[in-house]
Amino acid sequence: MASRNVSEFVWQRLGEWGIKRVYGYPGDGVGGLDVALEKAKDRMHYVQVRHEEMAAFMASAHAKFTGEVGLCYATSGPGAIHLLNGLYDAKMDHVPVVAIVGQQARMGLGASYQQEVDLQNLFKDVAGDFVMQASVPGQVRHLIDRAVRIASARRVVTCVILPNDLQLMPYQDPPNAHGATHTGVGYAGPAKLPDDKILREAAAILNAGKKVAMLVGAGALHATDEVIAIADKLQAGCAKALLGKAVLPDDLPWVTGSLGLLGTKPSWDLMQDCDTFLMIGSSFPYSEFLPKPGSARGVQIDMDAGALSLRYPMDVSMVGDSSVALRALLPLLEQKSDTSWRGTIEKGVQSWWKTLEDRAMQSAEPLNPQRVFWELSPRLPENAIITADSGSVANWYARDLKIRRGMKASLSGGLASLGAGTPYAVAGKMAFPDRTVIACMGDGAMQMNGLNEMITISKYWKEWSNPRLIVLVLNNRDLNQVTWEERVQLGAGKTESTQSIPDFPYHKYAELLGLKGIFVDHPDKVGAAWDEALSADRPVILEAFTDPNVPPLPPHITLKDAKNFMTSLADEPERGSVIVNSAKEMLAGVLPGHKG
Repeated sequence: MASRNVSEFVWQRLGEWGIKRVYGYPGDGVGGLDVALEKAKDRMHYVQVRHEEMAAFMASAHAKFTGEVGLCYATSGPGAIHLLNGLYDAKMDHVPVVAIVGQQARMGLGASYQQEVDLQNLFKDVAGDFVMQASVPGQVRHLIDRAVRIASARRVVTCVILPNDLQLMPYQDPPNAHGATHTGVGYAGPAKLPDDKILREAAAILNAGKKVAMLVGAGALHATDEVIAIADKLQAGCAKALLGKAVLPDDLPWVTGSLGLLGTKPSWDLMQDCDTFLMIGSSFPYSEFLPKPGSARGVQIDMDAGALSLRYPMDVSMVGDSSVALRALLPLLEQKSDTSWRGTIEKGVQSWWKTLEDRAMQSAEPLNPQRVFWELSPRLPENAIITADSGSVANWYARDLKIRRGMKASLSGGLASLGAGTPYAVAGKMAFPDRTVIACMGDGAMQMNGLNEMITISKYWKEWSNPRLIVLVLNNRDLNQVTWEERVQLGAGKTESTQSIPDFPYHKYAELLGLKGIFVDHPDKVGAAWDEALSADRPVILEAFTDPNVPPLPPHITLKDAKNFMTSLADEPERGSVIVNSAKEMLAGVLPGHKG
């Protein structure tokens, strides 16, 4: 074999691990890696982003959509710093990502050299399980191997730092000598099957329950069949954490939808009224939406022992893969014959979908954002991939879109970072170019990151077997979620200096990039706009000019929230619109068929 330098070895070794795509941006701190990547383009697909933060978001989304290790790289100093936000997204949502970052030449380190940043300390929190700087070529093999293996096995972020002079040195395997170590390629998953005694203890609790509630998260995305079988045997209802939206199709009548601040009333009722609680593959953060401690006996399954009994005091906690554990648990469960609990759940779900439709059909000035999602839902193509950004758009994504079997859906969960929706969509499209991808964006997120990543989409879209990637932008000229949080949580009216953002012709910007732009501001034209977008021969920005004062009503309104909202009206600059829209939405929940 011809001699290789360190950079050439890095891409080769990552390829031997089965990693085929890297998201990144060049720089002199990774000059050797840049040159070697061009030589390796037949086996390592490079996606050039517009900002390193986007590379890390894409690596995180790649891991979420594929189950594989995501890979990103960046230059020294500012490039490495830019990765951090996207890497924290991966860390907080427990997905495996490897970051390769450059560093200044070894001889200059410690001399306050240009772009010299203490990267090991900088990355120590986000990549705490493994972050290491290479010093000699013989060290690189085990650094790459350990970074990939640890990221995969522990579902964490890891980081390898490569000084730029080292990148160009001839690669050498470590010697067969004292002090050297010799690593190999190969994934090793953690233990997946809980102890038989623990399984039987869990089964005893679940068999004794009369009103079983389930909550599934991203850790159950590969266990759809098993979750359905368990729920049917227990005659349970099942709520979904936000990252678990695609675990179960919403056409199952006992699936109550999302839980939490962005959740549904049936999910709230399910948790408040149950006597037994089964939580699978979720680190759902909001304990106040779970059963009151002591009101229900609890069983939890999670791959991460640190996540067990964290949000609710469980009676039985099991470390295990959700699919494997549920298959082992199933024969230990007794088929429940009493269907009254599930019947109550199904009636609540049926009523809720009608309430959502009534809310979506309420008039607004000029357009109700819920109508945009309600019209999309039945039009979602088979096997679609849906991403959403943070903000009020996440409410409508969580509640109004009916996921069907085979679809994928995700967003920035634990970090809830603004600006992740478009890089997530790009990663989904790169991994599955034959699928239609839809990104649901607010205008704040679109202005923050989305406009730039549309350039990335324009760069690559002709390579895709299916050109359809639709970016929905809710143009309401407002940082809407925070505005409503000010009203409800702080009792303050909208602070226009912080919340109002500039209008921008998003659909015209698409045309500047050679893409398709569609604009809609009338409720009767929303369906046709979606039909046009879904039949386009290129990526689309669908700009919906929506009313910012349609409230994202929580599933449960506390007395404190109600008081704060009433207080906020005293100094609310858009008082009339807020009152009228809030009244319409509330009436839609109690007067089915009411049209405002």
